[in-house]
Amino acid sequence: MDILSFIGMLLALLAILGGSIAKGSGLAALWNLAAFLIVGVGTVAASLVQTRPGAMLRAMRIFPWVFRQPRLDPEATIERIVGWSQVARKEGLLGLESMAEEETDAFARKGLQLLVDGTEPEGIRTILEVDMSTQEEYDTEGAKVFEGMGIYAPTMGIIGAVMGLMAVMQNLADPSQLGSGIAAAFVATIYGISSANLFFLPVSNKLKTTIKHQAAYREMIIEGIISIAEGENPRNIETKLQGYLQR
Repeated sequence: MDILSFIGMLLALLAILGGSIAKGSGLAALWNLAAFLIVGVGTVAASLVQTRPGAMLRAMRIFPWVFRQPRLDPEATIERIVGWSQVARKEGLLGLESMAEEETDAFARKGLQLLVDGTEPEGIRTILEVDMSTQEEYDTEGAKVFEGMGIYAPTMGIIGAVMGLMAVMQNLADPSQLGSGIAAAFVATIYGISSANLFFLPVSNKLKTTIKHQAAYREMIIEGIISIAEGENPRNIETKLQGYLQR
């Protein structure tokens, strides 16, 4: 569980709500249905027009990574890879067949199966790198959905503010309505800027960081599999892969 994300979200709410109270506006001043509809629905609408259905679905599926990132254990994986290399040296590549069937990581299992099938090292690298890059691009496309929302939300906020000011201008004959009308107009701006900078953009960046870590993890697996295919010494393989732990 990513405690920093929880703390960040709570502090973001505290900054907006606490700031409104401290300034004397109160919490009621932050609620405006029209502003919410313009910013919220408008931002989602713009994102739907921009995004293909598969990317939108992927964005919804990877959103939980902000709070609970996929469990990766590079140290344990290095130990498994070294174990595979030891088996390959003693029993040959066919000795890895049972291990491939038992491997729970689909990416590593595919690499092991390629080893067992006798695929050349360069062929293994090409196949696994295509899988890795395809998955990375697919996940990144999902993360960019939130980035797009972060770009559109402030613009929707400005549109809401302008529409609110237009309503105020239509009621200039009633000075008692001017103060509350102008305040309500700027609520849309608060919604747009705060949602973009305190939610959408941070979520997008957090997801992109997680995706990069996953790609580095898969890259480590590729290097391990290729090293086994090339018959490298298990100790040398372990030393090489230890470098990935510094990321």
